[in-house]
Amino acid sequence: MTEFPALQPQFLAPIDRARLEVSAPSTHPPRILLLYGSLRARSFSRLLVEEAARILQRLGCETRIFDPRDLPLPDATGPDHPKVQELRALSAWSEGQVWCSPERHGAISGVIKAQIDWIPLEIGSVRPTQGKTLAVMQVSGGSQSFNAVNALRLLGRWMRMVTIPNQSSVAMAYNEFDDHDRMRPSSYYERVVDVMEELVKFTLLTRDRADYLVDRYSERKASGRIAEPVALGAAAMSHEAGAPA
Repeated sequence: MTEFPALQPQFLAPIDRARLEVSAPSTHPPRILLLYGSLRARSFSRLLVEEAARILQRLGCETRIFDPRDLPLPDATGPDHPKVQELRALSAWSEGQVWCSPERHGAISGVIKAQIDWIPLEIGSVRPTQGKTLAVMQVSGGSQSFNAVNALRLLGRWMRMVTIPNQSSVAMAYNEFDDHDRMRPSSYYERVVDVMEELVKFTLLTRDRADYLVDRYSERKASGRIAEPVALGAAAMSHEAGAPA
């Protein structure tokens, strides 16, 4: 079929392979924001995030860990609250993120959900998370489960993030950290290293291409923004039509 009655072709851009090639890639360290989901004094989601941050730093990244204490519940106050502003600024700063939640009643914790809820899909013309990479992790008090990481994946997709394939789920987390709050050698630790390696690779692969990767037909149509190649072609045709014979 060659006809598309539902399509408005002025908003459809042909795939530009040249825009997938980066002639001058960014050279600064990948910027990674890490969020955890518990306020306990010895929070295992925080300890796991701290371990992940050490690995990321070893891989050449710049990291920031957001402290969710004193962050108000969503809609309990306005977005001008200092902790909300801090979180949003860190999200805008980041090129990739790590979300780690304890599993509570078979789902993610309210602490991690509140942080994600305070980062909206859009602030003015800025989309705070769109095109950023994401790695998801969870800790459990019992046997291994994937309920929390599955929920975090759903949220990452909703926030229009590039969620990497690998993930970490640490069972019986209280056995996995020593008296100095460092993670013991184990297959769980190795998986965390795997996930952070993969996150860095995906971040380096996508960060200079993110604007193009998330440039969508539906959004161009909604804003009335004609696809750039179509607009350039129309301008060239107009110029040729107006040229003297």
